[in-house]
Amino acid sequence: MSESDGGTTFPSLEIRRQSLLPRGAFAEAQRAFLSPDAQTVTQLDGLLRQHNVGVVAHFYMDPELQGVLAACTWPHIHISDSLIMADSAVKMAEAGVRAICVAGVDFMTENVRAVLDHAGYEQIPVYRLAAEAIGCSLAASAETPAYHAFLQQAARTPRSLHVVYINTSLRTKAASNQLVPTITCTSSNVVQTILQAAAQLDGVHIWFGPDTYMGHNLQTLLAAYARMPEPVVRALHPLHTPATLAALLQRFHPFEQGNCIVHHLFGQEVVARIRRELPHALYTAHLEVPGEMFALAAQAERENRGVVGSTSNILDFIGQQVDQAVQRAGSQRLQVVLGTEAGMITSIVRGVQRRLAKSHRDDVAVEIVFPVAAEAVTRTDDALGIVPGAAGEGCSVAGGCATCPFMRMNHLDGLIDVVRRIGRQDVGLDAFLPAAQPLDATGQSVAVRGTVPILYMRAFQRTGQLPELLVQAVSGH
Repeated sequence: MSESDGGTTFPSLEIRRQSLLPRGAFAEAQRAFLSPDAQTVTQLDGLLRQHNVGVVAHFYMDPELQGVLAACTWPHIHISDSLIMADSAVKMAEAGVRAICVAGVDFMTENVRAVLDHAGYEQIPVYRLAAEAIGCSLAASAETPAYHAFLQQAARTPRSLHVVYINTSLRTKAASNQLVPTITCTSSNVVQTILQAAAQLDGVHIWFGPDTYMGHNLQTLLAAYARMPEPVVRALHPLHTPATLAALLQRFHPFEQGNCIVHHLFGQEVVARIRRELPHALYTAHLEVPGEMFALAAQAERENRGVVGSTSNILDFIGQQVDQAVQRAGSQRLQVVLGTEAGMITSIVRGVQRRLAKSHRDDVAVEIVFPVAAEAVTRTDDALGIVPGAAGEGCSVAGGCATCPFMRMNHLDGLIDVVRRIGRQDVGLDAFLPAAQPLDATGQSVAVRGTVPILYMRAFQRTGQLPELLVQAVSGH
């Protein structure tokens, strides 16, 4: 539990069972979208039902679109992280939807398309919500000459394994696996992937990319584990000791030139303000944030008042804190610093209010603090004076430093337009399809080859072991 010692200059949103109290323009914009216009909800719900269209959306989606989607009753809508988006699309296909719309960036649409194809649903079309490309700074950093050079170095190093973040294109996954044996990972399973690889493959060199902050944070975690007592390390992984983790650190190679432009903003200045203004708050941090924010939340995690990990880990942590708070007598107030993209607020609010409604507690409040960076405040010429949001990044009073401008290319009007086009079987829909993947010299598509590292990860998730084909590829490398 954490109780606020006072106010903060960061914007925040206080969540109670039946109300939301925003503080600051950024938080006010987030709150406004959590109570969507009923007519708009009815309109979208009706269109999705009429044309039998499923929607998968990412946690970091535009808050207006998330708010409306969350209020719809059509069952074939799912908001999650990028990996579960594809799984949800398969379930929708199994239930008989006619088409699937993806509210995300292009690599997410590509992944949904590839996973559907692998599951035998090639006939179900997948559409993005904009005719133009929807990029991603992190995914793009894995398609640079620098990343190719990184992989070439791995290819020259015996017993190398490339662990690539799922948030990359199929082109990256396919090209990587041609150079060096490659397995994808998520922020939820990356630590166990690395520990298992090092346990299962003696002397393996692990090359992690493209997220530089995550790579450095993983180094920090491994170093911390290597200093822990052996029983603690054995609990993390039964085949490891402090000595094996110390040795692994010497063979762990993160890429040094890739980051997400959103998480890049959680740097030293923001952390200094958090320490000063919110010394007793609960701290959360995605594995992609810079080292300062990661270290702050990692220390809090060791003290049972924080979490580092994936979006799902953060949601679970907040839920657990609320569950504990409602078990205590008297009024309770939790203060949580959200160290990741602000688009998560929709799922956080829904989860918190669902728990508070179940407990019938009106005296429990959860304040979500958005740590807006100084460089993410833009001066304007109008009456507002300043608005949260990095200049030039597509941000405004409706989006701040912790919002992704690429994700904001998915908006409510775009979804409604695409669903209507599906109903009309509009020839213009071709512009909304994921880019066609080229064929290699053997006639195999990049999409098929790019799915192989994902299937390796799926096998690891099922069994806890790296698949034999991947082990053989590394051993013969």
